Amino acid sequence: MKYNNTEAAIFIDRPNRFIAHVTLDGQTETVHVKNTGRCKELLVPGAEVILERSSNPARKTKYDIICVNKAGRLINMDSQVPNKAAAEWLRKGVFFPEEVQVYTERTYGNSRFDIYVESSRRKAFIEVKGVTLEENNIARFPDAPTLRGIKHMEELIRCMEEGYEAYLLFVIQMKGIVKFEPNWNTHWEFGETLRKAAHAGVKLLAYDCLIEQDRIELRDPVPIDLERKERC
Repeated sequence: MKYNNTEAAIFIDRPNRFIAHVTLDGQTETVHVKNTGRCKELLVPGAEVILERSSNPARKTKYDIICVNKAGRLINMDSQVPNKAAAEWLRKGVFFPEEVQVYTERTYGNSRFDIYVESSRRKAFIEVKGVTLEENNIARFPDAPTLRGIKHMEELIRCMEEGYEAYLLFVIQMKGIVKFEPNWNTHWEFGETLRKAAHAGVKLLAYDCLIEQDRIELRDPVPIDLERKERC
């Protein structure tokens, strides 16, 4: 997936979860943050960020933060892009062996899943989770407790009981990751439910991404570690 009109800037601060201040061309600019998560390990004063200029002249903010440079690693932090990148990846035919139709935002039960895939051979729901949290080349999810994430996994299990395939796809928005694991310290219940879903037959996938200033693309599978970690 390509971005348009990107520029580099320097992060100053984040007054609230929706906006931040950056230095751009020597001036302080108020920009929109396209991720309402905490992102405290990413948005640190002095960090280089990548902005996309909006094409909407009526917007209050001209720019969105889409990436941040963390110690030399470019991390995409746009929470809207993992679904788009995953759908684009599936439509290229690199995952399913047969030709499939890819639909976005399909409702099942009390949940709306990100992607629904259909062919003559399969009907599958796919829930996509963007991952921006990294420590020592290990990616973790979530970065904050997510009851919604638990609900989605329970619904995926129910999908399988009615004959659908069910996938949970973690889109790791960076390269250089050695493995993915649940963030046990932040949300133990998410990790336990993820183990439950895997045991029930939900297929767990984790893929890293090629990240450039104006592009994100799903690339390589990343090992998933579901071993319980001691609470800290």
